[in-house]
Order: sequence, then structure tokens, then C-alpha cells
Amino acid sequence: MAGEITEPGELYSPYVGLVYMFNLIVGTGALTMPKAFAAAGWLVSLVLLVFLGFMSFVTTTFVVEAMAAANAQLRWKRMETHQEEEDDGSSTASDSDVLTQDNDARAEKRPILSVQRHGSPNLFEITDRVEMGQMASMFFSKVGVNLFYFCIIIYLYGDLAIYAAAVPFSLMQVTCSAVGNDSCGVEAEAKYNDTDLCWGPLHRVDAYRIYLAVFTLLLGPFTFFDVQKTKYLQILTSLMRWIAFAIMIVLALVRIGHGRGEGRPPLADFSGVRNLFGVCIYSFMSQHSLPSLITPISSKRHLTRLVFLDYMLILAFYGLLSFTAIFCFRGDSLLDMYTLNFARCDVVSLAAVRFFLGLFPVFTISTNFPIIAVTLRNNWKTLFHREGGTYPWVVDHVVFPTITLLPPVLVAFCTHDLESLVGITGAYAGTGIQYVIPAFLVYLCRKDTQLAFGYGTVNKHRSPFRRTFWVGFVLLWAFSCFFFVTANIVLSETKL
Repeated sequence: MAGEITEPGELYSPYVGLVYMFNLIVGTGALTMPKAFAAAGWLVSLVLLVFLGFMSFVTTTFVVEAMAAANAQLRWKRMETHQEEEDDGSSTASDSDVLTQDNDARAEKRPILSVQRHGSPNLFEITDRVEMGQMASMFFSKVGVNLFYFCIIIYLYGDLAIYAAAVPFSLMQVTCSAVGNDSCGVEAEAKYNDTDLCWGPLHRVDAYRIYLAVFTLLLGPFTFFDVQKTKYLQILTSLMRWIAFAIMIVLALVRIGHGRGEGRPPLADFSGVRNLFGVCIYSFMSQHSLPSLITPISSKRHLTRLVFLDYMLILAFYGLLSFTAIFCFRGDSLLDMYTLNFARCDVVSLAAVRFFLGLFPVFTISTNFPIIAVTLRNNWKTLFHREGGTYPWVVDHVVFPTITLLPPVLVAFCTHDLESLVGITGAYAGTGIQYVIPAFLVYLCRKDTQLAFGYGTVNKHRSPFRRTFWVGFVLLWAFSCFFFVTANIVLSETKL
């Protein structure tokens, strides 16, 4: 996510890109969605899920349009630089050269679009991987760039706090119970408190913090180095994720089919909408990684349709996962991490499956934590970087990794309320990344494109939502989300 322009890497087909995008979006947020669905009611949750999915699709098309505009500007600058180098290399000019230069001068007075139509490659083809930070540098003011990085950094801190809490929480739930060690994990009627005993004199919260310390000691050092060659690790993680999701959906459907479904979700409960907002926004997050996903796609002719199909599949998956969950389990028995509901003997009789699902977040999140941490560290470096300057060794190798690692670990030490962590991260930083930044990017890139290439220029990857109304609507919706969630938090705290 740092501001760079890089080669697209190895190309892949549009349908492989569809799978990659699906895999990126469907992550940790999906595991917290069932509890949020149960708390808000199935009808309200469904309507909000569909609407937020639509809004995320709109801003995704905004980012794609901005990527194409950034590629056009970079391509044109390269063409100008190449032309200047050729002009500098010419020491003399014949009469025919003078005529050619006159023709070139007249050509330069024509709109760039006409030059493009006479044989030069399509300016708006997405071939360079222009990361979000670089697009912000191209289209935003200095203040806007700083605000962009601030938003990205806050979101990544939230991400790391969620990861740092999820792993110890899962380990605590699987290995502790109110009455001591229990091979069946979470019991159906058990209501656990942090003060309940886990092992001997140790309370559950003590076990959680021990696991957090071990997690930090094992994965924290990766923040001080670069994480590379994670391709096969990510493939293994993705495979485990889809096995786990498939098992949970099948087990829930079988349980409901046998008439053992316990869930009786309400139609609507607006007190649960606050967390549902944040969880849904967090669960559709992909805009910050779109340059890395879309640039290597070999054929981008039907890119918008491909993205739309992806969102439809994701909506169907989220609906299937959440509806099977809320009708299979009672709302008050659904846990923050949905996989932990299957660590029960009455739900899963096979011990190996129980432990696989119960510990699934431990394996998958542990592989992502170092990658997110290194990304956050690099964004800190980019934010404070000055042209031609270098950081002292201590600042580069100690200060930046330390300020990356400590805050999320401290947050995880204070709370393991995953639903609230996901909800707050999604509702605040997620709103900025998913709505505000794409809206301003597309608005400013359209103005720059018109100034640079003329008002008749057509961006081949322009969003179907090309009217300025949609930009205003997205920004209004972002402000409404921010206001609603903040007001809800204040009112909830006042009641307490």
C-alpha cells in the first residue's frame, strides 16, 4: 500500500483474478458477521448487507477509473520524455525536418485524444501497478496525502489489533472452560467470564494474556524484517479457509435439516445495527489492494462485469454463512469468532474437526499478521519520507517497527471483544478507505484528466456511476455512517 509504481508481475486470466479478489475480501470479517446478524435481526441485516455491498461495488469502480487515469498520465509523461530525448539527439535539421517539425507543432495543438487515435497505445490501459499511495500523491494536495496515510495507518492498526486479539481468544476458548479443561471446548449453555478459572489458579483472562504474550514474542520479530516468499503459505492459508467455511456451512445445514436448529432470530433489532455497520464495511474491504489485484489481469475488456459478478458471489456467500448460523444457533450463544461455535460435542462429534475449526483462526491469522505489520511499518516510513533523505539506522530498524507493533498489542491486552474491534475499525477507518478516499480520488482524477487531455477524452475504464451525483452520494453516505455509529456509541455509553 505504500506509494509506489511497480511492474504488474505475472499475468493471470480474468477468472483467476475473480478468485483472488473473492479470496481477499472474504476474510476475518466473515467470521464475526453471524453474531452481528443475530443482534440486528435477519431482515435489517440482509437489507444493510446488500446496500453496503452495492456501495462497495460503486467505490471499487471509482478506484479502477482512478487507476486508469493514473496510468494515462504516467504513459503520457513517458511519451513526452521520450520525445524530448529524441529532440535533444538531433543536432541538425534539413528542410524536410523543418516541415516535419511544423506538422508536429500542429499536431501538438490538437487534443491528445486525436493523437491517441492515430496509432499510439490506449492511454488508459492499466499496465503499471500504481498503488493507492502513489495515486494519492498524483491527485491529492499535500494535506490530502497526509490524511490518506493517516487513514490507512489507523485501519492497519485496527487490523493488527483484531488479529492480535483473535488468536489468543481462540486459544483461550478452546483450551479453557468454566470448570477446568474440557475436551469438548465451548459448551452449549456455558456463559464464560474472564474471571472464571482456566488452569488451576489461573483465570481465563490470565490464559488469554499468556497466549497474547506468546503470540507477540513469536510473530512480533517479523515486524523488524521484510516478509518475502509467502506465496505457498498464502495458498495453504486460503485452502484451509475454504475447507473451514465449507465444513461450517454443511454442518449448520445438516443440523437445521434434522430439526435441531436453535436459532429464532428477530426480524429487526436496531440496537445491533451499530456493530453490523462496521462488520459489513470491514467485510467488503478491498479497495486498498485493488492495484495489486487488477493490474496483472491479462484481459480487462469486461472488468466492470467481472467485479460485479464477484460482488454478487460474495453477497451470496455472506448470506449463506450468516443465515445458516443464525438459524442453527441461538443469538445469545453465537460467539464473536463463529468457528468457536463448532468446538462443541453436541455440534461436532469428531474431535479432529472440532479442534480444526476451533483453532482455524490461529493458523490463518498468524500467517497474515507479519504481512500486515510490515505493510503498516512501510506506510509509516512513506508518510515521513522526504525526497533524497534517509533514516538513521535506529529509526529505520527499531523505532518504526516498535511503533507498529506496540499499539495493537496494547489494545488486544485491554480487550478481546472482537465484534466491537471489527465494528469500530470498519465504521471509522474502513469508511475512510472504502468511501471517502475512492470518492475524492475519482473526482480529482476526472478533473485532472479533463485538464490534461481535453474534455472529449473518454477513460475506457470509467465507472458506470460517472455522474458527480454518485460522488456526492458516497460522501454523504460516509458521513451518515460516521455520524450514526458515533451517536450510537455515545448514547450506549450514556445509558451505561
